[in-house]
Amino acid sequence: MPYQWNQTSNTEQELRLWPHNSLPPRWAIRVVFSLFIFGLLPLMAVLGSAVLWGLLPFLLMTVLGLWLAIQANYRSRSVFEVFTLTGTQARLVHHNPRTGQQEWVCNRYWARPEMHKHGGPVPNYVTLTGDGREVEIGAFLSEEERIALYGDLTQKLREPVAQ
Repeated sequence: MPYQWNQTSNTEQELRLWPHNSLPPRWAIRVVFSLFIFGLLPLMAVLGSAVLWGLLPFLLMTVLGLWLAIQANYRSRSVFEVFTLTGTQARLVHHNPRTGQQEWVCNRYWARPEMHKHGGPVPNYVTLTGDGREVEIGAFLSEEERIALYGDLTQKLREPVAQ
C-alpha cells in the first residue's frame, strides 16, 4: 500500500503517502530498449535501401516519445504527502514539484476526515476538514486505498492522545 504510518515519538504519528510506482527506472530502460529492438526487426527487410532511411526517423521519434512520456510520468509521480498528528495538532503537507509545498494545520480535536462517494474528482474522494478549510488527502491513491485510508484516518483521529 503506498502509505505508511510511523510513530516518530510518544505523542507524534506521521503518515506518508505517495503514488504507486508500477514501472521502476530499470524496467523503463528495458521497455524503451525492447521497443527499439522490435522496431528494428521489420526494418531488416529494407536494409541497404533508401527506404530504411525514410522509416528510421519514425522509429527513433517513437522511441524518443516513449522515453519522454516515461520521464514526464516520473516527474508527476514525485508528489507525496505527509500527515502529522501530535498531541494537539493535525498537520498535512502536500509536496508537488510543480506548485511547491502546500500546508494545512488544524487543532487535532476539530480535524475530521470525510469521504465523498460521488461528486469529487475521483470516486471515494477523501478530505480533511478543520479550521474552516477542507483539504484533499491521497487523491492519487487507488479507490480501494482511499477507502482504507479513510478508515485509518478515522481511527487515528479518534484515538486518545498519549501524554
